[in-house]
Amino acid sequence: MVTMEPITVGEHTLIGVEVKLPKTTLLSISTNRGYIMCGALDVGLLNETLSDRHIIAARAVGVRTLAQLLAAPLESVTIEAESLGIVPGMTGAEALLLMV
Repeated sequence: MVTMEPITVGEHTLIGVEVKLPKTTLLSISTNRGYIMCGALDVGLLNETLSDRHIIAARAVGVRTLAQLLAAPLESVTIEAESLGIVPGMTGAEALLLMV
């Protein structure tokens, strides 16, 4: 099952997506420029194989809900996200504000 819902961060309304799969749930919250996602995101792939796409993204691990994704510290970020000031350890919500 796929669920989409509006997520408010600061004064911005973003898109939250939850995809329920067997034995796991994929979570993402996106802006027009980038996104944060659960541990399923392969930041290494984005930085290396897909580097020409300049993807702004960040990953938080151990999250099970969109609310947890917003509050969790980021575990890793893409090179493009770093160029915006997004760094591991900041919360998902802080990163999203830099992506809007």
